[in-house]
Amino acid sequence: MKTAAALLLAFAVSCVVHAAEEPAALVPDVVDFSKLMPFLPEAPATWTADKPEGSTEDAGGAKITNVHRDYKKGDTETSPTTSINILDSAANPDYVAATISAWNASESTAEGYSKTLTVEGMPGYETYENEGKHGTLWLMVAKRYILTIETQNQDSKDLQEWLKRVDVKKLAAVK
Repeated sequence: MKTAAALLLAFAVSCVVHAAEEPAALVPDVVDFSKLMPFLPEAPATWTADKPEGSTEDAGGAKITNVHRDYKKGDTETSPTTSINILDSAANPDYVAATISAWNASESTAEGYSKTLTVEGMPGYETYENEGKHGTLWLMVAKRYILTIETQNQDSKDLQEWLKRVDVKKLAAVK
């Protein structure tokens, strides 16, 4: 689930830059990872789930909270997999704004699609590649949490099915 890792790395770098530019009193604090762990759903029937992982770290003066869980159906190379990641981006409002503004293009080709979406009034973005049946859905929850769902060897509709397993309304209320 390289996309989620790349997103996390970009966020960490931008947090350090943002923290260096802002006085400490103006940078909001992230929530502790333990508050986000319950939002990583259990595995659906016939699936298995790894133990959820999470951390709250200090990256050069800016705290980063991230939780993650991997899911799998079967044990072959082509078994369907899903990864769910929640990143608290409260420490970097510039990153939130840049991320949302990057989600303004839609495209559909024979290879797949990318499109903007709105869920419960929250902006998001979805991509799907037909080859490998690889999809990624990002949702900005409460202008602070970046929920990422990444699927492999599943149909595009499965992204929305996985999203239904995360209670985004309750996540939005976590402070």
